[in-house]
Amino acid sequence: MAVSTQDEQRLALFIDFENIAIGVRDAHYRKFDINLVLERLLDKGKLLSKKAYADWSRYSDYKRSFHEAAIELIEVPQKSVGGKNSADIRLVVDAMDMSFQKEHINCFVVCSGDSDFSPLVSKLKENNKYVIGLGVKNSTSELLIENCDEFIFYEDLVRVQQRPMPVLAGGVPEKLQDCFNLLVDSVSALQRENKEVLWGSMVKETMKRKKPSFNETYYGFRSFSHLLEDAQRRGIVALRRDQRSGSYIIEDVGAAAKTEAAATGEPVGERKAEPEAEAANGARPSRRRRGRGGRGRRPGVPTAAGDRPEAGASGADEGDEEGEEEPEEGAIANEPESPAPSAGGEAKAAAPPERPSFSLFSWLKREGEPRKPS
Repeated sequence: MAVSTQDEQRLALFIDFENIAIGVRDAHYRKFDINLVLERLLDKGKLLSKKAYADWSRYSDYKRSFHEAAIELIEVPQKSVGGKNSADIRLVVDAMDMSFQKEHINCFVVCSGDSDFSPLVSKLKENNKYVIGLGVKNSTSELLIENCDEFIFYEDLVRVQQRPMPVLAGGVPEKLQDCFNLLVDSVSALQRENKEVLWGSMVKETMKRKKPSFNETYYGFRSFSHLLEDAQRRGIVALRRDQRSGSYIIEDVGAAAKTEAAATGEPVGERKAEPEAEAANGARPSRRRRGRGGRGRRPGVPTAAGDRPEAGASGADEGDEEGEEEPEEGAIANEPESPAPSAGGEAKAAAPPERPSFSLFSWLKREGEPRKPS
């Protein structure tokens, strides 16, 4: 099934680079990576126009990377030493002109954090354009964030880049590994954009946007359907064939989750409860211990009159005396006798057992006191 060009977003990117450069510097990033921005926008659709506005004599280090990304550099010299240039008004004029002249462009990306662009965003939305904002979090105005249809933080792009791609099991060649990584990345991008049905042709178009030189025959497949079938055999994607058209539909990807589960030996998402309990208690918890600690007394079993301690006795002494008389009451059969019984009563059944210092103190105190008649 062919991808409808009417459903595909056609984007125009406008970069207020002076604002972005200041935000990146204040956030202590080494350098602004334009490729992270372009990769994220290619998940959404075609980038038809890319323009960056700045006094490029001050940012000559970025010229090469921007030229390689096919971004048009708009030179806007400073008015005076230390003064602000007129890049903002140039960007606004070009964006409004494009919104009127290029009706096929339905999405505008404003890469800046300056609140002065809020009127531009409002006017573009009046012209039925979808507006995406992009900027550094600490140097972006809340007014601009709330006015955009969608806002992307540069910090989120850096975090995604730092996550390693999953290594596919089964001795996949490096050449094929790159192909499947591109497939997984494209399917994940479409899922992130809330696409309801992931047709095979839609995934292929996304892969070609991300890597224009992609061709399945280079990787040894006669067609893209054969590539998807091989990916399903390796457990990388789950496919379903549409009964009407006969085309493949990608239902899900499982490479990252399966790799993590194979490495840890346990299902993903079930490994947080135990470390949190360890941090709270200072030791590794054990449900079995808590259950055994609660066996000392059964609810509803009356205690003997001689078992009650004298007034003023501590809770720890009370627990020691009750624990000493429990075998005589026959509460639990075949229970091993412990030199350090747990604290008495149901309220303290979950206390950590086996503390040598506490047991020795209780034992000496019992030895020094006269025995009560039973």
